[in-house]
Amino acid sequence: MKLAVIKETKPFERRVALTPEVCKQLILAGFECHIEKDAGISSFFEDVAYTNIGAIVQNDKSALLASADVVLKVNPLTNDEISSMKKGAVAISFMYATTNREMLDTCAKQGISAFSVDAIPRISRAQKMDALSSQANLAGYKSVIIGAYHLGKIFPLLMTAAGTIKPAKVVIMGAGVAGLQAIATAKRLGAVVEVSDIRPETKEQVESLGGKFIEVKGDDSIKIEGGYVKGVSDDFLKKQQEVIAKHICEADLVITTALIPGKKAPMLIPEEVVKNMKLGSVIVDMAVEQGGNCACSEFAKTVEKYGVTIVGEANIPSMLPLNASELYAKNIATFLLHLATKDAFKWEMDEEITKGSLIVHEGKVLK
Repeated sequence: MKLAVIKETKPFERRVALTPEVCKQLILAGFECHIEKDAGISSFFEDVAYTNIGAIVQNDKSALLASADVVLKVNPLTNDEISSMKKGAVAISFMYATTNREMLDTCAKQGISAFSVDAIPRISRAQKMDALSSQANLAGYKSVIIGAYHLGKIFPLLMTAAGTIKPAKVVIMGAGVAGLQAIATAKRLGAVVEVSDIRPETKEQVESLGGKFIEVKGDDSIKIEGGYVKGVSDDFLKKQQEVIAKHICEADLVITTALIPGKKAPMLIPEEVVKNMKLGSVIVDMAVEQGGNCACSEFAKTVEKYGVTIVGEANIPSMLPLNASELYAKNIATFLLHLATKDAFKWEMDEEITKGSLIVHEGKVLK
């Protein structure tokens, strides 16, 4: 089958779906790899790196899409890209089906099938395909580096002839993949780390990394599926805000990571809390693309309000495009090799990974 990798066009995006190394593996497995010109340049992969391993670089994007059996991307395909694909072709990327209904309808109308990598079930045999986790891991690391850059003090305890400098205090909200990596990174830099998460089972993980767990008693409104929080009541969020407000106001750096798939990010830091934070403190809102966890954060902007620097980076994994592309390419190649041979897709409709991730098939929207 002919695989096509096209250049990402979404603002702030620097990743590419396949790296030359992974292309080589797929070519050895019997696939043809066709790459749009300069698709990997923002991730520091030149066209010659692809051609050297046997991939074909093409200038004409429309012709590339029209001839491809499988189109691989990081972000959801645009309507124009879908309309250029041939009937019966397959698209694989992050699709975010719950918030992208128009794209799904366009896929169905065009007669193509679509797999969404963000819908891959969180089961042990799918770990190598888990692109959400691989990208969140990098984002958690980078969020601490971003916070450290904006913070006007160092992280570690430092004893000098001129006196002792106290360590920075970092509060991390959410102990998922991104949060856990943020804890580990902040601890390595010498900070005192406190962590809040509505899932009590994360306490052990937090403490194993050296963080202090801020306990908030849960209630029946918390809905968790496949390790993700799917829903929580406004009353519980208010209770959580009250408990952690004191910790936030004493912190030098606050990193928020809370997301609910398909919904607006929960509000964790109201404006009143920002007003009471220490002068010179920093908030890194990792959820800003879905509305933000902080009332004062702004998409793709770094702003200062009430003496607090609030960072709303639009696409944190893309700030590490080399590593993010390497991991995503391995995720998507493992996923593809599970779904298909070099000749055709298996279409094992009752198999758990296929069933969970296939969102459009032969003109029908499944999710």
